[in-house]
Order: sequence, then C-alpha cells, then structure tokens
Amino acid sequence: MRIKDFVVLVGVIGIVLMMVVPLPTWLLDVLLIINITISLMIILIGMNTTDALQFSIFPSLLLITTLFRLSLNVSTTRNILAHGDAGNVVETFGNFVAAGNLVVGFVVFIILVLVQFIVITKGSERVAEVAARFTLDAMPGKQMSIDADLNAGMINEQQAKERREKISREADFYGAMDGASKFVKGDAIAGIVMLFINIIGGLIIGVGMNGMEFAEAGEMYSIMTIGDGLVSQIPALLISTASGIIVTRAASDGNLAHDLTSQLFSYPKLLYIVAGTITALGLFTPIHFVTTFPIAVLLAIAAYTMQQNIHRKAAESVQMEEEQQIEEVRSPESVISLLNVDPIEFEFGYGLIPLADTQQGGDLLDRIILIRRQCALELGVVVPVIRIRDNIQLRPNEYIMKIKGNIVARGDLLLGHYLAMSPGIEDDSISGIETMEPAFGLPAIWIDEQTKERAELSGYTVVDPPSVVATHLTEIIKKHAHELLGRQETKALIENVKESYPALVDELIPNVLTLGDVQKVLVKLLREKISVRDLVTILETLADYGTYTKDTDILTEYVRQALSRQITQQYTISGDSLKVITVGPSLEKRIAESVQQSDQGSYLALDPTSTQVIYQRISEQVTKLIQSGQQPIVLTSPTIRMYLRQLLERTMQDIPVLSYSELEPSVEIQSMGVVNL
Repeated sequence: MRIKDFVVLVGVIGIVLMMVVPLPTWLLDVLLIINITISLMIILIGMNTTDALQFSIFPSLLLITTLFRLSLNVSTTRNILAHGDAGNVVETFGNFVAAGNLVVGFVVFIILVLVQFIVITKGSERVAEVAARFTLDAMPGKQMSIDADLNAGMINEQQAKERREKISREADFYGAMDGASKFVKGDAIAGIVMLFINIIGGLIIGVGMNGMEFAEAGEMYSIMTIGDGLVSQIPALLISTASGIIVTRAASDGNLAHDLTSQLFSYPKLLYIVAGTITALGLFTPIHFVTTFPIAVLLAIAAYTMQQNIHRKAAESVQMEEEQQIEEVRSPESVISLLNVDPIEFEFGYGLIPLADTQQGGDLLDRIILIRRQCALELGVVVPVIRIRDNIQLRPNEYIMKIKGNIVARGDLLLGHYLAMSPGIEDDSISGIETMEPAFGLPAIWIDEQTKERAELSGYTVVDPPSVVATHLTEIIKKHAHELLGRQETKALIENVKESYPALVDELIPNVLTLGDVQKVLVKLLREKISVRDLVTILETLADYGTYTKDTDILTEYVRQALSRQITQQYTISGDSLKVITVGPSLEKRIAESVQQSDQGSYLALDPTSTQVIYQRISEQVTKLIQSGQQPIVLTSPTIRMYLRQLLERTMQDIPVLSYSELEPSVEIQSMGVVNL
C-alpha cells in the first residue's frame, strides 16, 4: 500500500472516530480551517473543469466532505455543551456575523441554510436526476453510433473501446450524482436540527446545571451555536454550488471562466445599451447620478475594448487563413488540387463583372440556371455546374468559354449597348460599331440606347449583352454536349431510368451491353444534336439489337431509326414538308463500294480526289440553300448515312445528314438539289 492510500484510509477512519472521541479546541480549529480549505478547492476545481468526467470522484468526495462536516458538528456540539467553548474559529464566526446582535446572527444563519437547502441543493438534485435519466436513455443510441463509425472505418477498435468506456462512465457519474445530492440535502436539514439542539441543550445546561442567568446562558450558547452553524454551512454552501456547477455544465472546450467571458460578453453593442440604461436611471430617477455614472462608464469602456478585441481577432484570423493558404500552396499535396479540370468554364474581363454581380443588377447566374434547364429539356442530359470567374489577363470586354480546360469560344461585349442584326435589308440610318454575332457568326453592329427603338422599327433583331452571352453559351453547350457525357454521367441517367424501368436496365446492362457501349451510343447521338431525353426508347432499341451486334455505329443507326418521330419533328419546319439535298445514285454507289471492313468495324476509304469532289458538290448545294434562307439537310439511304456523316464531319459538322428510315412516312420531302459524281 502506498503512503497516499494509507493517508486516505486513516483520514476516513479518523472522520468517523471524531464523532465519538473528544477533540481539543486547538485541533478543532485546525480541522474547521481544513474544511473551509477543502470546500474552496472543490468549487475552484468544479469551475475549471471542461467535462464532468474530469472530476469523476466528486460523488464520493461529496459523501466524505458531508461526513466530515457532520463529524465537526458533533465535535463542536460536544465542546459547546460540555465545556462552553468551541474554539476561536467558532467564536470568531459567531461574533463577526452577529455583530453584537443575536437576532441578526440568527437570521443570517437561517437565510444561508434556506438558500442552500431550497435553492442550490434542490436545483442540483433535480438537474442530476434528469441528467442521469437522459444519459441512461441515450446509451443505446450512442453505442449504435460507435458501432456504425467502427464498421465504416472512421475509428479503430481502440478508439471505439475508449468511447464505450466514456459513455459507461458518464452514466455511472450522473447516477452517482443523483444519489450523492441527497447527502447535501440531508446535511442542510441536519444543520437546522443541530441549531435548535445546541440552543435548547445550552440553555438547559447553563441554567439548570451551571446556575447561569437565562439571558447570559442564551447569549453565550447562541453565539457559539451560530458560529458553529456558519462554520459548517459556509463550506456546505460552497460544495453545493460546486455540485450545481458540475451537473449543469455542458461539455465545452473551456472552463467556466472562459465560457462566461466568451459567451456572456460576446455582444459589445448590448453593453452600450446597458450603459445607456444605467445612465438614464441616474438622470431620471432619484438614484444619484454619482452612483450610476461610474458603472455606465465602465460598461462603455468594456464594450469598446471588446469591439477592438473582436476586430483584432478577425484580422488575425484573416491573416492566419492567408498564411495557411500560402503554406498549402507551398506544400507538395497542393499540386493534387491543380489536376482537377472543370467541365465548363466561363471567364470574362473586369469590364464585364457587372454581368455576374447581382448587386449591380447582373442576372448571369439566373440565366445559367435557365440554360441548364433548357439543355436538360432539349438534349436530355444534365449539364455540369458552370464555373464562372473573372480573368484579368483578358481584355476588359472579352469573355471566353472552356470545355475541360480548353478554349472553345470567345467573344466581346459592350455593356450599355445592344447587338443589332440586320434582317437582310440594310438601313443607312442605323449606325454603330461593326462586329460579329458570337453564337452564329452573323454580321451585326453595336448600337446605343437612342438607336435601339429605331433599329427595332426597321426590322433589326436587337439583343442586350446578357442575352448575347446566354445564347452563345447555350449553343456552345449544345455543340459540345457529347464531350460532357462520360460514363459517370451516363450511369446517373440510367439509374434515373431504373427507378421506373428496372427490368429494362437489368436486362440490358451488363448482360447485353456494357455501360461504356451505351455511353458511346449516346455520345454519337449528341454529336449530331439528337436529344437523348427519350432514354427508355434508346435502351429498348439497344436491348433488341444489342444481341446481334456490338458495333456502336450500327447500334446508333438502329436507335436513330427508332427515334424517327423525334428526328422528323426536329428538322421539319413547316410541319409536314422537309427541304433537303438528296444524294444521287452514283455517289451512293461510290461510297458503298469504298466501305472497308476491319476487326474494329467498318470505315470509309476514299481517295483524296473523290473526297475533294464530294466536298465541292455538297458545298455548292449547301450554299444555294443558305442563300435562299433554308436550313441545309442532306438526305441519303440508310446503308451509307453514317459513312457520309463521317466524311462531312470535319468540314461540315453543322450540316445534318439524315436517312429515309429516320423520317416519318407522313412528311413531305422536297429535294432542292441532287449531289452526284
């Protein structure tokens, strides 16, 4: 047994022996001072703990200190009744508090006992009871949370064990506190009973046995009784307060003093209001201004000091964040974040900042939300989040658009002007800054506010700068939508279909086709601006024909034929007629003869001369249709459609190439020209 263990055992046994063994007054004085010292230590420790378990011995300590006080009460009572002397400590407390008036001393003692018994002890007992109940009720949920974190790999076995032990200790602590609070309650009751016992016993001994006068006996024994009560009740009050502090404290990162100063004084503006109120009390009430003014000044000074500290801490926080960012940039791990590439980026010069600044009336962010909705309806894909940022390296009125980090389009805007596009007949009275419409490459001019109305009356199409940007961005997204659809995005689309058509998806993937095969088909459709919104029909077609071929080019042709109604409506302008450029028999035969087969699939192998002739013949017909205001569409047979599309993809990417099988029988086809070799 270690020395400190032996001392504790001897101390507890000595406390019990104090009840039956008479103590000299000098030793009793020492023990009373020790009792006060212990109570001060306990309340200070309770105020400086951040977690109740840091003072887990408190329930047992509460029992020991209560027993110690009762033993001292018994010893002082024995000395008071037997010798009429309880020592200097008891007599000093009695004379000092009573101040020569027994009634005052008696009233003060009763008030202390009532405060401890009714206010502090009752409240601490109730809080400990509720805390114990809630802790026990929450144990199963906390255990399940620990098991879930352990299964998820967020904590290891050792950490899980420590957290389980902490939960068990919390339940034991609050349960023990619920019972230990009864000791304090009983101690308060015992103090009141001992008060009357000492007074009544003292009167009997003093008057009946020692022959003292009643008044003399009453004064002597009352002073010693009040002193004895105060010596015991003041430490009891301190320990009861410590008990209340511990059971009412929520777990935090600081002690009681830190939490009080950081939370109670975290609103300096409110202190100004309090200072003003105190000042008003001194000015407009009988309370003298000399009494209230110093307090108001102290509150105002404290509020000003706290505001300065808040500003200083905010500046230090900003500086610390900047330093951390610099350190992160210097660290090797920061390079990893540079590898991420945004799918879509929109960058602009500083002169176009008002477009995106809502405080300056910019609505670009709202327009982008509408663009994403429009693309979802027209293309059937979810457009990724568009990254918007200013770029000081650009000209003030310049903007660029990037797809996966590469510039795909750029343009210039003049804020405060309007973009006017001629209807075909120029009006000499409409003048402005000549430019090109960025979305479709049409000639246009920038006009001011005064010219806008006259241009609209002349038939010009007048568009404001935000609409120019929105139109350009929409066209860029449609043009490059196939680059934005990867396997992950395809999986998300298929998962959405699976919620309503689980049998279709389970049959197709992965039994018939892989996710990558489906993604390739969707990309080929989007490359030719065919919407994939009707994903159910697309997957049904792939499930039907995927068992016969795995060639995604051929599967795409089957899907296009299944989407014939959609394709017809997409390109039919007048409702039932379609003006096209027809591929003649000689050209179809030449292309069919040039198709070569390989292990990777079929491809078109034409000599450069024939390729140049085909380009020239089709370009002539396309130019005629554009000059007449018609949309050029090339129509051919189903067998060579995809090969002709491959041939025209690099030079005439925006020219649709359709086959007869992709058009509804009800549509009227008008051939505006024939291309032959």
